[in-house]
Amino acid sequence: MGPTSRRRTLAVAALLAAATTACSSTAGPAAGAGDAAAGKPVTGGTLTFALHGDTDCLDPHLTGSSVSSWIGRNNLDSLVGQSLDNRTTPWLASSWDVSADGLSYTFHLRGGVTFTDGTPLDAAAVKANLDLIADPATKSSYARSLLGPYAGSEVADPATLTVRLSAPFTSFLQGLSTPFLGIASPTFLKAHAADSCTTGLVGSGPFKLDSYTRGQGASFSRNAAYAWGPGYAAHTGAAYLDKLELKIVTESSVRDGGLFSGQFDGVANVAPSDLTRVSKDPKLQLLKHENPGVNHVLLLNTARAPFDSLQVRQAFQSSIDVKSTVQSVFFGQTSAADGLFGKATEYYDSSVQGLWGFDRAKAGALLDQAGWTARDGEGYRTKDGRRLSVSLVYSDISATAEEQTIFQAAAQQAKESGFEVKLDKVAAAAESDRQGKGDYDIGALYFVRAEPDIARTVFAARFTPPAGANLARVNDPVLEDLLAKGLTLPEGAERAKVYADVQQRIIGQAYAVPTYVPFGRLGAVKAVHGLGFATNSAPLFYDVWKS
Repeated sequence: MGPTSRRRTLAVAALLAAATTACSSTAGPAAGAGDAAAGKPVTGGTLTFALHGDTDCLDPHLTGSSVSSWIGRNNLDSLVGQSLDNRTTPWLASSWDVSADGLSYTFHLRGGVTFTDGTPLDAAAVKANLDLIADPATKSSYARSLLGPYAGSEVADPATLTVRLSAPFTSFLQGLSTPFLGIASPTFLKAHAADSCTTGLVGSGPFKLDSYTRGQGASFSRNAAYAWGPGYAAHTGAAYLDKLELKIVTESSVRDGGLFSGQFDGVANVAPSDLTRVSKDPKLQLLKHENPGVNHVLLLNTARAPFDSLQVRQAFQSSIDVKSTVQSVFFGQTSAADGLFGKATEYYDSSVQGLWGFDRAKAGALLDQAGWTARDGEGYRTKDGRRLSVSLVYSDISATAEEQTIFQAAAQQAKESGFEVKLDKVAAAAESDRQGKGDYDIGALYFVRAEPDIARTVFAARFTPPAGANLARVNDPVLEDLLAKGLTLPEGAERAKVYADVQQRIIGQAYAVPTYVPFGRLGAVKAVHGLGFATNSAPLFYDVWKS
């Protein structure tokens, strides 16, 4: 979510960016390389795909940026894969063994794998990546959180690596499947420790990153030596496409317009107002996927007034009419969030929706109880001569156009209860600085991960900015105990109960106001085949071919 170098503290906001780019035309597939008419994959061609945003750091070891992980997935392989039905599959590791006590994982690596700079991918290379991410000096708090209680790795031979944990960590394999723990060339890491945010990483993936320009996009070429692949993919071996061009086009009208005109082969984040048009166009296809993980939430800074008061937090939570707002903003194409997690998240608890909801009378009663009984001439609540005023700090990098519309609606609705919500749009660097200092009242984010341990990333005290994504600045011993238990318990009813309690604690204490369920929405011409989603709703291009 937004660091800029290994020597700088992790900033906590980088999901999207704000620079548009010129569009380029696409090349067709190579003739004779396959039988497109028979539905067989065709080798060759260039796919031009428009992304909805940029990232302030291209190195997914350092940032929690979704866009960074989307870009990085194309050139970074992982030890294991994760299918959409949450199965763990082989990838760089052909197999693995887990000790009975859950404290050691022994990975048996696939042979013959090399990084695109020629460096062999062996056990020593994997160890170098994990040790670097775990090193506190790397400032890698999101990727670091996926390693959990990592205690080190031991190289038995070039094909065998044993990872040691200081405590059981049930979500370890799932974390390893993400691009954030993708394996990069140690040769490259040593040479580019100071500038990997701008260069990106060198991996062993199906595509080689040829260039990246912030605000414009990334260019990839096929890794012809690629003779492996994730277990969830439809094929193994080299990718079908010769080239992949990812264009940064933040303006949805320009992005979708390029799809309709044929300028782009595909686009991410089709505007809600264009979804029906895309789905009905005979030349186009629409793919949708509801995200797992932490829904888009407004996070209330519990470390300073007025949101250090439970009553005030609950009053704000009760002031927002999430259902009507989301219906209006997204044209009915996604759901209003009913709790912390999306329904696709393991151990999602539907009972949480009974703990909160839009209720202006309740909001008023809670504010009365908290002593905010008077109103000034503009209708805002006051207490001891002070106005009930809060700031919502965001940037174009951290908030999409739709999310900014939600902020505006929330501010207007909260005003009816007596809150003054100042929408404070700043540059990304200023946002990161203010989050690190705690100079805000409301922040906003979502995190995509099927594993419920994602709640620890967003609400554990150790990940309070500038060290991570705990924008609510929660330091709750009850919650800390639950999150710690969830780390170590095996899958089953006891773990499900713990994460139900986690969800109920976070919503019941009004640390967060859920808004909408994020969803992947890809538009593409029908000549594009094999396009699909990763578990984090990122578009996957490895299986893609063009007819």
